[in-house]
Amino acid sequence: MWGFFPLYWPLLKPAGAWEILADRMVWSLAAAVVLLAFQRARRPDALAWIRPLLRQPKRLALIGLAAAVISVNWGMYIWGVNSGHVVETSLGYFINPLVTITFGVLVLKERLRPAQWVAVATGAGAVLVLTLGYGRLPWIALTLALSFATYGLLKKTVALGGLEGFAVETAFLFLPALGYLLWLSASGGSTFTGHGSGHTALLALCGVVTAVPLVAFGAAAVRVPLTTMGLLQYLAPVFQFLLGIAVFHEHMPPERWAGFALVWVALLVLTVDGLRQARKGTDVASGAERDPLTAVGPGVSDMRDPV
Repeated sequence: MWGFFPLYWPLLKPAGAWEILADRMVWSLAAAVVLLAFQRARRPDALAWIRPLLRQPKRLALIGLAAAVISVNWGMYIWGVNSGHVVETSLGYFINPLVTITFGVLVLKERLRPAQWVAVATGAGAVLVLTLGYGRLPWIALTLALSFATYGLLKKTVALGGLEGFAVETAFLFLPALGYLLWLSASGGSTFTGHGSGHTALLALCGVVTAVPLVAFGAAAVRVPLTTMGLLQYLAPVFQFLLGIAVFHEHMPPERWAGFALVWVALLVLTVDGLRQARKGTDVASGAERDPLTAVGPGVSDMRDPV
C-alpha cells in the first residue's frame, strides 16, 4: 500500500499539497478515533493508557515533536509526488536505513560493525554522485530520509504503541490543520466542496489511506520475524521507483542510475550483514537451549529475556 501511494496523491488535484496535507491530518484523527472505538468495543481497558500519558508532560512534548516531524515528512512526500519527483521520493526511503544507522552512532552512541560502516560510506558516496547528477543536493530525498529517521528516533524514545501513537500525534495536528482548512475555505482557496462528490470523498479518504497500512504494519510486526520485516520494507521504495520510471516516465540519466546503484549496493551490504547477525543470534539461542551451562556468552541473556 505504501509503495502505491504515488498513484493516490495525484487523484486529489487540483488540491494543492498543503491542502491535501491538512486534510490528511484531520481525517487521520477521525480514522484513529474509529479504530480506537473498535478496539475498546473488543477490550474495555483498551483506552487505559490515556490518563497515565496525560500526566507525563515530557512524553507528551516528545509526541508533539514527533507529530511536527512526521507532518514535514508527509507534506514533502505529497509535494514531491505531485510535482513530478516520484523517483527522488523513493530515494528518500531507500537511504532512510542508512540515515537511521548514522543517527544511532551520533545520537545513541551505538557502535557499528564494519559492514555497516561500508554501507554508510557507500550511501554517502551515492548522495555525492546524485548531487552531481541532479546538479543540486537531492534535497527532497534527504528531507524525507532525515525527517523519517528523526521520527523513528522520537518514537523509540516515547515507546508508545503504533495505533496509540498515531492517535495522539494526529490529535496534536488536528487543530492547526482544521484552522488552515477553515481559513482556506473562507478565502475561497479550498477545493473540498467545489469539484464534485468524488473529489470530496477522495480527500476524506486520506485518513483511511494513512491508517490502514499503518495498522497492517503493526499487526504484521508481532507475527513476522524482524529480519523479514526489514526486507519487506524495501518493497515500498522499490514500487515507488518503478512507478516513477514506468508510469510517470521520469527522466533517469546515467549518473542518476549510478547513484541509485550505489544506494542499492549499500542496502545489499546492510541486508546481508543483518541476515548474518540474525543467523548468529539464532545459532547462539539454539546453543543455549542445548547446553545452558556453557551458553553464557554476551547477548544470550538479552535473547532469553528481552524485557
